[in-house]
Amino acid sequence: MPTWIKICGTTSVEDALGSVAAGADALGFIFARSPRRVSVQQAQEIAAQLPGKIERVGVFTNESSETIRATVEQVGLTAVQLHGEETPEFVAGLFARADRGRRVGVIKTILANDTFEEIMALFRQHHECVDSILIDSGSGSGKTFDWHKTHAFVSGENLRFIISGGLNPENVGAAMQKFSPWGVDVVSGVECAPGRKDPEKLSAFVAAVRKAEQQ
Repeated sequence: MPTWIKICGTTSVEDALGSVAAGADALGFIFARSPRRVSVQQAQEIAAQLPGKIERVGVFTNESSETIRATVEQVGLTAVQLHGEETPEFVAGLFARADRGRRVGVIKTILANDTFEEIMALFRQHHECVDSILIDSGSGSGKTFDWHKTHAFVSGENLRFIISGGLNPENVGAAMQKFSPWGVDVVSGVECAPGRKDPEKLSAFVAAVRKAEQQ
């Protein structure tokens, strides 16, 4: 199965279509504090221009469930990425109520910091409330985390792992060899400036992922 590729921090139709052309499976819209933050209206306008097969992921940090659900409906998000201190109980109840027949995926970010092992153990215990775990070094840090230290925890039959944090066309192949992840997520590694994508870097990133799959 091909590695799932998410290009995050999408801020314009031009960049969105460029990511799609490069071969992205999903685009991320950041609704949390960030230089790449977009409004609900901006995300809605961009999402309306995307092919139906492209996943639309909203990134939230410690947001209320009501706001998350409202944004999902307004933008037409197919998944949410929870980047804060959301508990398994919060996650489990997020879409427990009627979603009008449309399933919304849930990605939980776990930062590779001092609490990593504790939070990872918690979500392993409650794995049924999430679809994927995204491991990141920090919000928009552009830096990789300690791959060696976290490697032992990135496995398990019940969890799909997405690797993020400082990935770029030069190092994503090594990350894939190290973790064999279900997916990869990139932001700054394919930009020419915060919130602006570089078409050449986009293409190079996707090509590097596909090449690593063959090795």
